[in-house]
Amino acid sequence: MKVLVPVKRVIDYNVKARVKADQTGVDLANVKMSMNPFCEIAVEEAVRLKEKGAATEVVAVSVGPTQAQETLRTALAMGADRAILIQTDQDLEPLAVAKVLKAVIAEEGPQVVLMGKQAIDGDNNATGQMLAALLDWPQAAFASEVVIEGGKAKVTREVDGGLQTLNVDLPAVVTADLRLNEPRYASLPNIMKAKKKPLDVKELGSLGVDTAPRLKVVKVTEPPKRSAGIKVETAADLVSNLKTAGVL
Repeated sequence: MKVLVPVKRVIDYNVKARVKADQTGVDLANVKMSMNPFCEIAVEEAVRLKEKGAATEVVAVSVGPTQAQETLRTALAMGADRAILIQTDQDLEPLAVAKVLKAVIAEEGPQVVLMGKQAIDGDNNATGQMLAALLDWPQAAFASEVVIEGGKAKVTREVDGGLQTLNVDLPAVVTADLRLNEPRYASLPNIMKAKKKPLDVKELGSLGVDTAPRLKVVKVTEPPKRSAGIKVETAADLVSNLKTAGVL
């Protein structure tokens, strides 16, 4: 069984994002970039499925600039077998990414697409669902546990009332939540081995996919700064202040 894992190159989660002076977007110049944390969880889960014998091949794919090869090498160092880069300098919208992934899936023929539920830059949480709709595949979003056997994926996910278990037929799209696993660190020997693993680079235009933007960014601004808090002497003062603020 082949597992396809889309990964995205984003600003490192430890870095504070800065808005461009002209408010057209986020400043990416001289900023540390890394793999999206949810994508990292998806890669880890795919590698674990292979280690359990449920999967035979793990293929990582990314849609982005040349530098995204570094992100794919990280996936290879974690245990992915192959990597594919769909190279483009465009900042694609979720629908466009889903269309590109659909074209890749048509060539690769995976039985499972395992991906992060969202990217921490756009926070859209839409690509997985859009991809499932385009493919007309079953989907299981926000997975906190994945078991694959007998041509089905048993996915447990957190809902408001507790836990929900879904049994979906393969092929299917599964999106990973934060509690699915704890990603491993890529060891130095595996990083060296990853340099020899195959990484295929294709130009976006070669796929013949319509990636024209449908959304327009009007303005990007930083959130307002939080006002300083106050100290109170007694619990009665705390209750009084909360009532004044309209909280109680």
